[in-house]
Amino acid sequence: MRDFVYPPVIVAAKTGFRLLGQDFSMTGTEHVPRSGGVLLAFNHISYVDFVYGGLAAHPSQRLVRFMSKRELFDHRWTGPLMRSLHHIEVDRGAGVASFDTAVEFLRAGEAVGIFPEATISRAMELKELKTGAVRIAAAAGVPLVPVILWGTQRLMTKDHPRDFSRGTPISITVGAPLHPTGADPVAETAELRAAMAELLDEAIATYADARLQPGAWWVPASHGGSAPTLDEAVVLDADEKRARAAARAARRAAKD
Repeated sequence: MRDFVYPPVIVAAKTGFRLLGQDFSMTGTEHVPRSGGVLLAFNHISYVDFVYGGLAAHPSQRLVRFMSKRELFDHRWTGPLMRSLHHIEVDRGAGVASFDTAVEFLRAGEAVGIFPEATISRAMELKELKTGAVRIAAAAGVPLVPVILWGTQRLMTKDHPRDFSRGTPISITVGAPLHPTGADPVAETAELRAAMAELLDEAIATYADARLQPGAWWVPASHGGSAPTLDEAVVLDADEKRARAAARAARRAAKD
């Protein structure tokens, strides 16, 4: 797969990271193989996770093709960029095509990124995971590597203003690969979630700004922060869905 746009985009992103004075802590990146198909499973706490998540594979000199929602591909500005980077469009109403495309990419030796939670976690901890990650890895016969991002939520996430202040630490923690068979997707997804939860606890405990974490809005309630609990986040997510549905209905009514 030829990449004319991805390399300069990476250069631009790294320039932006330097201008923002961001301090990166990356551990476990040796778990990303240097060749062959690999599926990277990321937690999802920020709108910019796919920008930072690709760094997990850079020490292995890999480019990550992220599975991303269709709305990004439909947008007049982000759509052409997403396609030029060979990311994978995900239609949540018809996921078979994206599943097949991801398997095809992986069998061709690509590194693919997926967010098994499907949406951003307002609780800043892991939501329930969809089984797609283990099913895709099993179908393609590739390792499934868990990756935890931490600090990205401080930049741009739901319910909080953007904050690209200089010096925000970002941590990327990569875990040992799993090898799902697809025999029991539910159990294997539970195994993936457990591995990611352990990595998340490690990332929070070792974060460079740990002194700021007690009571912080960007820290899970289970770790002493003031982020919503998982149960509270479920209610907020439902409210958001209702508001979006009402807005779509209003737009349709205005056109009639």
